[in-house]
Amino acid sequence: MLHLLALAVPFLILLGMAMVRPMVGVIAFDWISLMNPQQDLFGTGAHLPWALGAALATVIGCLVAHEPRRFPMTSTQVLIVAFAGLITFNTLFALVPASVESHDYIQLIKSLGFALLAGALVTSRRRLHAVLWIMVISIGYYGVRGGGFALLTGGKDHVYGPANTFIGDNNQLAVALLMTIPLMNYLRLHAAHRAVRTGLLASMVLTLFAVVATYSRGGLIALAAMVARLWWNSRNRLTSFLLFGIVMATAISFMPADWKARMFTILHFHHSNSANERMTVWRDAFGIALHNPLTGGGFQATAMPGVIHRYFPMAQQRATHSIWFEVLGDQGFPALFVWIALNLNGLFMARRVARRARGNPALAWLVDFGRMTEVSIIAFMVGGSFLSLGYYDYFYMLLILVSSALVLLRAELPRVAAEAAPAAARGWRARGAVAQ
Repeated sequence: MLHLLALAVPFLILLGMAMVRPMVGVIAFDWISLMNPQQDLFGTGAHLPWALGAALATVIGCLVAHEPRRFPMTSTQVLIVAFAGLITFNTLFALVPASVESHDYIQLIKSLGFALLAGALVTSRRRLHAVLWIMVISIGYYGVRGGGFALLTGGKDHVYGPANTFIGDNNQLAVALLMTIPLMNYLRLHAAHRAVRTGLLASMVLTLFAVVATYSRGGLIALAAMVARLWWNSRNRLTSFLLFGIVMATAISFMPADWKARMFTILHFHHSNSANERMTVWRDAFGIALHNPLTGGGFQATAMPGVIHRYFPMAQQRATHSIWFEVLGDQGFPALFVWIALNLNGLFMARRVARRARGNPALAWLVDFGRMTEVSIIAFMVGGSFLSLGYYDYFYMLLILVSSALVLLRAELPRVAAEAAPAAARGWRARGAVAQ
């Protein structure tokens, strides 16, 4: 009962605030959807419609506050709407049981719709930071807790996420944590107080230990890709190389021998049963898409006996274990192409934000934001290649924040240019006076 009250009281306060300030509703929804604190409750408390309550309060707040003023339509929003339209069409032809299809469809549409609403409400740097903070806190909590657990146990036990969520599995948790580390670093770079910067740095180190302690081989590969991109984006590459090397060496040397033996199998993946099973299910997902090229088989197609045995009678039903083949087998080729475009668009948009803001001290925060979100997207794309995370709501919210950053950048550039013009004019006049 105390656990329920501890969650319900602050949540109800947030709902009351959300009814007049819809941005609070976005924060409450992300907290419940990403952190899933209700999963720690027992009995009916864990099954109450917490996210639905936050969504309804946010809609009421939008009506009361007359927000959003407009819905920005960047390429990200257009691709999300196109993806939502395709999966809606595909549900009419799904081969999976209706209960599975409707549940997963509603969950995804709810995530996409709320991401679009959040993108329309994030109209300032402060609002963008508010959403980013709740994302970091929601996932970083499991990183700090998991890192502490790993240190206390000597890394002998696997670190897992909350049950019945996208990140309940150790492999999926590893990717979510890797996506969060660059966001922690961005907030650290722009935190006003030293205590906050120190806390975020400590959280990053603990989260790194948590990633290693998940025993996820895909997570280790994604970690290598993330570190490589962070090093390339760093201003002092030699110092960064030494720092990353020391932290990585410390974390790896801390782990026991069975962890090292498991990671060593990456070099001999063709002898690994797990790798062979993944490649088999990828083949099955591709085969389902070939038989249903426009609509796919429906959500969790490779895990449904009635679907996979229709085309591969001897196949074993299991999760797809790849974001690319997951979307392909579930939704068909058109949806996959849109989804790939959404991924690449987010990656290039993050780079565009960093590149266009470069050289303007007033926009330095956007340079760092673009660089760090690019690293997060790379971590998702690399780590997700071995996991069923194609519909992860955290990723869609990240893409929306990148889109919002580009909208803010476009609004700020004329103002920055206008402020710079008088200064340049004054400098020209001053030089002319000296010459006379």
